[in-house]
Amino acid sequence: MIKRVLYRPLPLLFLFLFISCFSPEENTDITFMYNPKLKTIHPSDSWKGNPMNSKGEFINLYQPFDSSFGDLWKWQTSPNPQKEEKAAETRTLEWNKQAVIPRDGKDFLIWLGHASFLIQLNGQVILTDPVLFDNFFLKRESPLPFPVENLPPIDYLLISHNHRDHCDKKSIQFLSENNPDMKILTGLKLGEVLQDWTRGQEIQEAGWYQQYQTADLTITYLPSRHWSRRWLWDLNENLWGGFHIAHADKTVYFMGDSGFGKHFEDIRQIMGDPEYCLMGVGAYKPEWFMSQAHISPQDAINAFNILKGKYFIPMHYGTFDLSDEPIMEPWDILNSNQKEINGKLIAPVLGNNLFQ
Repeated sequence: MIKRVLYRPLPLLFLFLFISCFSPEENTDITFMYNPKLKTIHPSDSWKGNPMNSKGEFINLYQPFDSSFGDLWKWQTSPNPQKEEKAAETRTLEWNKQAVIPRDGKDFLIWLGHASFLIQLNGQVILTDPVLFDNFFLKRESPLPFPVENLPPIDYLLISHNHRDHCDKKSIQFLSENNPDMKILTGLKLGEVLQDWTRGQEIQEAGWYQQYQTADLTITYLPSRHWSRRWLWDLNENLWGGFHIAHADKTVYFMGDSGFGKHFEDIRQIMGDPEYCLMGVGAYKPEWFMSQAHISPQDAINAFNILKGKYFIPMHYGTFDLSDEPIMEPWDILNSNQKEINGKLIAPVLGNNLFQ
């Protein structure tokens, strides 16, 4: 039994290390927070900003996050019915061994693995949730499609939330050192974490449905159903969310980490139908434990259909070993259920330009 606990994926163990301090989110004495320097686009007069409980913790819009140490212990000490199947998996993500970053000025969308995308729109280069280096907790199962030294100058660095498989100190330090003019776009209060890793770059913190101050693109921070923590003392102190990136008639929705919820319908109603949807589909088993933070492949299909997107691009699988399912299972489920997708499923080959 002890051997099994130690065998569990270290990244998730670290993320949930101090989950024993969790208690259900309080829904009394609600206050609201937003960035008064940024434009709020929510159309309802009743929208006051991001809700926070009496402890000063951010909370989800519809479902409370109420995991406990008992839930973590149950997961860690329960048999994984797919243990042998997972151990026998030899596949990794498909990647383009001759991948090069286009230098012709045209738009591109390149998956680097997990939740890291390199995007160019209107000549502006965006990088989402970069984890560019292995560390003690995160070891890549699929390689980066090209060396980090080959990255182009980054105009906007987007950090969806503070979990270590999305917000990596070494990666952000490297990018800050090599991109002095880069702007960092993230959620409320996460700048407090990032500022010590940077070299004075501008950091903009947005609440849900707030637009960043960007001259060449329209980038909006959007809700997700998730949570945040890096240390013992910072439960839900930093906001989590996703991004909507738009220029002319091209729109990209980056989900971030999220469980399934009503916020997907809200996003479609407020933002319209996104063209490209970058949907998390992995780290979802056991579903009784993971579902409030990570969406399953089947629920991701449902969310995509609610969003009425045009292109479904899966992410958050195949890169890091974070949960119980075999590493390529999310893709298998999506691929075998393409008829349920009211749009086009794009096979996300690492290093390829995924724009159609």
